[in-house]
Amino acid sequence: MAEQRSSRRLTRADVLVAAITCLLLILLVPVLFARPRERTVRRLCAANLAQIGKAMLVYAGEYEGALPRAGGPRTKWLGMPYSLAWKAPDRRIAFNVSSSGEGGQASISASLYLLVRYYQMPPRVFVCKGDLGTTEFKLSGRTDIPSNFELDDAWDFGPPDDSFKHCSYAYHIPYNLYALSTSRDPNLAVAADRSPWFVSPAADPSIWENFRPDVGPNGSRWGTSDQARIGNSPTHGKDGQNVLFLDGRVEFERRSYCGVDRDNVYSISSDTVHGDMTGVRPRGGAACVPANKNDSVLVHDPDTFGG
Repeated sequence: MAEQRSSRRLTRADVLVAAITCLLLILLVPVLFARPRERTVRRLCAANLAQIGKAMLVYAGEYEGALPRAGGPRTKWLGMPYSLAWKAPDRRIAFNVSSSGEGGQASISASLYLLVRYYQMPPRVFVCKGDLGTTEFKLSGRTDIPSNFELDDAWDFGPPDDSFKHCSYAYHIPYNLYALSTSRDPNLAVAADRSPWFVSPAADPSIWENFRPDVGPNGSRWGTSDQARIGNSPTHGKDGQNVLFLDGRVEFERRSYCGVDRDNVYSISSDTVHGDMTGVRPRGGAACVPANKNDSVLVHDPDTFGG
């Protein structure tokens, strides 16, 4: 007897199911691969901040506990004083500091660059891969420097219109009465991923009026989670930010109000004593200062001062 073979033709329903399955796989595979990559980028950024934190403590050990601050004791945050200041022959000329050490102006990135200049920290450590558009500061290929000019001859990550593109991290404003020192509360935030309130190479500032914390006093609910995420760094897709604290630890914080007294580390407190979950939006310039000793205000340089 001849062997009978059963056969079944594919129906339209079978074809449709197969097509939908393939489409779902096409859509899901990038998502499944993206999540591990995002976690890797976060860990690398956290490792960068940890290295920066260790170098800051070494610096503080040599400067009576003070964390890095460019210029002089009364220098103001107004950006570098002129376009060629980053390659000036000495500190006084670079920051327009008087012969007595008074006055001057400097960028936020210039204070961080002191770790490159004096401790040979590689500029790549100041770049987070999640901070799109930010690139490592290099001297190779530049035609505007002497042939013997080295990284430790510079005072910033390049000229003012370019330096903010070579540093991914926001730093507590060092040019004020509340500049950080190692004697302060160890839970104060020192640095973090980029602020959401300033232009970055990847994004325009968030809209301040749309930001609202999702948890209020005594656990009450204020805004939604989406409103709270507006106040997060753009570096990691608004999911949160890596934050370096004064005691040297680095944490990935899901909300920006993670400082002392639940202080918002990216804003100026509206309280003269305590931190503030919302606060006041910071703007680049000498008037941008913390409201009290428990107020962390982490900022990076804007693309243009006064713009």
